[in-house]
Amino acid sequence: MSDTLVVGLDVGGTSTRATALTLTGQRLGTGRAGGGNPTSHGAERAAAELLTALREALTDLDPARVVAGTIGLAGAGRLLADPAGRAAFDRAWYDAGLRCPYAVHGDALVAYASGSAAPDGTILIAGTGAITAQVHDLRLDRIADGHGWLLGDTGSGFWLGREAVRRLLADLDIGRTPGALATAVLTELLGSAEIAARPRATVDATIQAVTRRPPIELARLAPLVVTAASEGEPVAVALIAEAATHLAESVSRIRPAEAVTPVVLGGGLLTADTPLATAVRTEIARYWPNAPLRTAGDGAAAAAWLAARDLPEVTDPAALHARLFPTTP
Repeated sequence: MSDTLVVGLDVGGTSTRATALTLTGQRLGTGRAGGGNPTSHGAERAAAELLTALREALTDLDPARVVAGTIGLAGAGRLLADPAGRAAFDRAWYDAGLRCPYAVHGDALVAYASGSAAPDGTILIAGTGAITAQVHDLRLDRIADGHGWLLGDTGSGFWLGREAVRRLLADLDIGRTPGALATAVLTELLGSAEIAARPRATVDATIQAVTRRPPIELARLAPLVVTAASEGEPVAVALIAEAATHLAESVSRIRPAEAVTPVVLGGGLLTADTPLATAVRTEIARYWPNAPLRTAGDGAAAAAWLAARDLPEVTDPAALHARLFPTTP
């Protein structure tokens, strides 16, 4: 058992992280590479990043010691249904020197496991997009939202950015002097907060600045909303409150009102110390006052824990989880 290792990978759109663990919870190696999501980057490029992260994590370690692995990524189902994509990941796994099987799970399950070892609970993620899922027996069960920027993701970073632009355009339409948030958005989009003598010209320029880019890039305006809300800017404060209401409502679609299982918060908007995280915690506590509220942690370590917990040598998965995540009982 002392020689046995497991490997976990947290594969995202901007980075790929790998961790090699002993069955007692000791981290022996970590690796990092670029974005490895096959949906956004293509299977071959994603597999190449996977291999880079694996090789770095296994530096000075014998890959033969690894007996199980887990890969967590968004769109896991699409990868599993794509023979060419799965073959590319298989090759990367083999090229890293690994001969053991590996499992593929959705990133929502890995995020949940990084915040709680309880077999049943709920994960709410708000970053660029937003999704919530019920977890049953450490498997994803019912899912709400995650419908993408066009049809859903309410309360997400994209939603905050889009709503901030909408408020700016409304100010310009009625001739109201833009407030601090609208001014920051205008400066970010046009490089200047100056409003043309004919305000409609500034409206048109703003629309063009937005539509020239992929819609999802509106999420880059979310930090402006968060910062303005932290400073008490009224429009930003209202947007944060509305976003928190939307996120809690998405959880209520699939989580029973009487549930007392853990709720784990994931995604950059909810794991950092942000006004949205505070507002969401308040909303969750109002809906489910008796539910433990946790914050997602190291996804790669959580993926490795998922790989380890099914091994016969691991007799107390909860104790192993506690060693890996001492602040998330």
